[in-house]
Order: sequence, then C-alpha cells, then structure tokens
Amino acid sequence: MAIEHDYFGLLSSGPDGSIFWSERVDLGDQSVTVDLTAPDQDDVSIDALDIAAALISGLEDVDATARRSMLSELDDRTSEVTEYILQQQEEFGDQLAEVLVDVSGDDAVDIIRSLTLVSMTLLVDEHGGNDPFAVLEYMLDAGGADDVLLVNLASDGSVLSVMSGD
Repeated sequence: MAIEHDYFGLLSSGPDGSIFWSERVDLGDQSVTVDLTAPDQDDVSIDALDIAAALISGLEDVDATARRSMLSELDDRTSEVTEYILQQQEEFGDQLAEVLVDVSGDDAVDIIRSLTLVSMTLLVDEHGGNDPFAVLEYMLDAGGADDVLLVNLASDGSVLSVMSGD
C-alpha cells in the first residue's frame, strides 16, 4: 500500500507496513536532515502529513520557537538546557568562543544562538497524541561532540519539552 501527498509524493510502505521519507532541507546556511516516519501507515492521516509539510515549510519559524523555549529555561538551574550549557562550557573551556557564531559575553545565550539544527524527525503517527509529533536535534559542534539538545514538539507546533541526549 501507499499514501499519496502533495508535498511528500508517494509514500510507500515497507513489508512491515511502516513508512519512511527523508530529505535535506536548507535553513539559512545550514542543511537539515528531515525524516518522516511511522511504524504503521494505517496510523497516518492526511491531516498529519499536512501538518508535517507545514512544519518543514516553516522550519525557520519552528527553529525560532524552539530556541525561544530553550532561552526560557535558562532561569531554571535544574533544567536540561542549563545542564547542557554547563556541560558545553566545561567541555570547550577556553576554546568556547571559537565555536560560537556570536560572542555577546553571555555564554548561555551565545551557545543557544550557536546551536546547529542537525535534524528534524516527524513522527506522523503521533498526530493528536500526547507523545512528540516532531523532534528537533541541536548540537553546538556538529563535527565534534555527541551531546545534543532535543526539542519535542506537539502536532500544533508547541514545545512539549527540551531534553539533553547523546
């Protein structure tokens, strides 16, 4: 079986019924990997695909929303964003300024501004559910450390959570 969509084209399912689509999308001077996946195509609606297409088309706004959410967590010393910032400061030490795109003197803000959006995974079977519909993966040094911040979005584009990972 397959699903046809204006943006994604023909989405064929694998032998197990799952669907997968992948593309590289430009975001400014970055290239972001976008993956769309669902374990069972029967759980995928056209509405979910329309929302996924809108998130991809509006990636700049989605990125801005995610970064604002990260910034809002800086006041909480126990947040995973704060922990990530401290980890990056420790890891890079005196060389931190070399990986920052803008140095204002506020390391936390500068690190968030300097994060590279590496990928966006769209879990289209989660449309309308409580689990993330989209996961954005950010790294400070895409060529180096394995430490990432993951921003989980609901199908309405709102931020559910920000987590660190590796």
